[in-house]
Amino acid sequence: MNVDQLAETLRWNADFMENVVRWEELPAREAKYADFPEGFDPRLRAVLEKRGIHRLYTHQAHALREVAAGKDITVVTPTASGKTMCYNLPVLSAIMQNPDARALYLFPTKALSADQVSELYELIEAMGIDIKTYTYDGDTPAAARRAVRQAGHIVVTNPDMLHSGILPHHTKWVKLFENLRYIVIDEIHTYRGVFGSNLANVLRRLMRLCAFYGSHPQFILCSATIANPKELAETLIGREVTLVDDNGAPLGVRHFVFYNPPVINRQLGIRKGVIQEVRAISGMLLKNGIQTITFTRSRLNVEVLTRYLKDMVRDPLGNAGRVRGYRGGYLPTQRREIERGLRAGQIDAVVSTNALELGIDIGALDACVLCGYPGTIASAWQQAGRAGRRKETSIVFYVASSAALDQYIVNHPDYFLRQSPENALLNPDNLYILLSHFKCAAFELPFDDGDGFGNAPAPGELLEYLEEANILRHVDGRWHWSAEDFPASDISLRSAASENFLIVDISDAAHHRIIGEMDRYTVPMLLHENAIYMHEGVQYQVEKLDFDHCKAYIRQVDVGYYTDADLNISLSLLYVERQEESRGMTRALGEVKVTALVTMFKKIKFDTHETLGFGQVRLPETDMHTSAFWWTLPDELCARFPSDALKNGMLGVANLMRIVAPLYLMCAPTDIAVIYQVKSPITDKPTLLIYDNSPGGVGLSQKGYQMQSLLLDKCLDIVTHCGCSHGCPSCVGPVGEVGEDGKRVAEEIVRELLALS
Repeated sequence: MNVDQLAETLRWNADFMENVVRWEELPAREAKYADFPEGFDPRLRAVLEKRGIHRLYTHQAHALREVAAGKDITVVTPTASGKTMCYNLPVLSAIMQNPDARALYLFPTKALSADQVSELYELIEAMGIDIKTYTYDGDTPAAARRAVRQAGHIVVTNPDMLHSGILPHHTKWVKLFENLRYIVIDEIHTYRGVFGSNLANVLRRLMRLCAFYGSHPQFILCSATIANPKELAETLIGREVTLVDDNGAPLGVRHFVFYNPPVINRQLGIRKGVIQEVRAISGMLLKNGIQTITFTRSRLNVEVLTRYLKDMVRDPLGNAGRVRGYRGGYLPTQRREIERGLRAGQIDAVVSTNALELGIDIGALDACVLCGYPGTIASAWQQAGRAGRRKETSIVFYVASSAALDQYIVNHPDYFLRQSPENALLNPDNLYILLSHFKCAAFELPFDDGDGFGNAPAPGELLEYLEEANILRHVDGRWHWSAEDFPASDISLRSAASENFLIVDISDAAHHRIIGEMDRYTVPMLLHENAIYMHEGVQYQVEKLDFDHCKAYIRQVDVGYYTDADLNISLSLLYVERQEESRGMTRALGEVKVTALVTMFKKIKFDTHETLGFGQVRLPETDMHTSAFWWTLPDELCARFPSDALKNGMLGVANLMRIVAPLYLMCAPTDIAVIYQVKSPITDKPTLLIYDNSPGGVGLSQKGYQMQSLLLDKCLDIVTHCGCSHGCPSCVGPVGEVGEDGKRVAEEIVRELLALS
């Protein structure tokens, strides 16, 4: 059965349609073509024509013309619209005309790097020309690294490797830096907040070295659809860019189905579980031979759904390779194998976290199922864009969970379909981040008096500060590095611990094998002793967790349940840096300790999802010291509301701050945490608290403390001008989360805090 037939069948199915809130049919879009620009290498064109590409899409031709004119560009078109041609063609053409020319490709993940290199290899082999393309990352063998440095025409890497493995050792990369013609940065919408601010400074360092070696490369940037692609690109590279967004790629008809699971307890408003409903919908697509990707928000849900779908298609020998899971923690070789299987059509269904949201080539699938709202509209459209061949019909199911945000989205489809995607924001001049990279730049190359650092402000003051700290020495008009340490090693671009735990399968006593890895912060949730760890739907029990050596030992089992742990977050005050009081309200800035502790887990039965029992988790707590600022509410204000109304109002203010703070602190939503406590252990009063979600902090709390009045004013502006009656995700949160009185109480709290600021 094809997608058209399935759509028609479902529309006549009364039981299914009873739960469909909206069925939106997005029309097909015809391809728009343009001729190859002048000056294009004829050998490359001949290879493309052999592959059936006689003309380019309008955005590809536009990009090539702008690059030929010497401009920096950013290409913004949907998933699977041929963005890679916008940079591969000019890069290959330049190298064919000048064998000394070099290009540097930056991708946010190793998986994406590996994927893009394989596509380039195919094109280069078809031309029969010796253009050496290498991936340079943590997995590159030491023996191969010299060849990459000396002979690589195209070096493919990630920001972390550029920061710590290439720039500090630039004297080994002279050939690359002297001849660098193009810098390609893909998926720039992922570079937001702290990660993006770090990358912008890494690029300042890169351009400084290029200038030293006499090269002046052009930038070619690509992004998924976001609200401010030109602004993001210009902030990232510190130069003006030309926007290319006239998408010419074709798209078939797309059905978008908003599905709300049936209510099973009307009094409590409880709906049928989203996992069971997604299982039924994905299973139906699988049985009808429609190649499908299912996105879910957690690793655990990936494994549970993978097991359910595998059980549907097992052959008499127990094989179920037509269904695969895909998530962080699988070994690179396994992920590449799954990607190849999807491209070749050997896999009918894949269940994934957002790991497959980025532009890894997995072919074009026929259907996509979203298990709950991914958190942003941009992410939802990225995931939905995984379904849809160029000319054929595709179908996307958005299946809502009982969560208030999911329920709002499913009951207000226009909010989803019409709302513009979110802004990506970053702040390269954040003093904490800027100073760290300034140290790296000084280590890489001495500063002369009067030198700048890209478009960063006041390098002179930073130089003097570092001289006072005995990190730099000023001699004869030049600032030299004088400290002993290697600065790049102390800076994590993503502000996350890099240490991973290895997962070792000891089912066969004679042959232990590593089947996966997991980051340190996730380990207590999923790899505590007696946890059921699931890998591609296969169950393992954790026998031992070795924290000292970063290893978890697991043994294969077959039990009728899986486990899920509870994570508790608590805050404690380290010290107060600044504090002001105003008629019962306190505003403060200080250092806090954020403690994460897993204390118990529950056993959940497959199929029925009922709880079978609980178990204790005995693991050390994970501490993070960071910066925070907070407000305590005046007693007089709190006395006006019943306790439930006060709680709803504080939740509403916290939701408003989650919208406003990233916009004005110029960071990603995940870079900060906003919490409310009706009785805070820090202040013993109702408190609203915002902290930097990275060890040590990166200065966001200090900046927020200085602009409290502006943040509160913008919160008030949003809540008073939002057209909803009782609450929605665009202001205080959906009414199911904050209650009927949440919006009114939140507005009163914000007005009072603003008056006292």
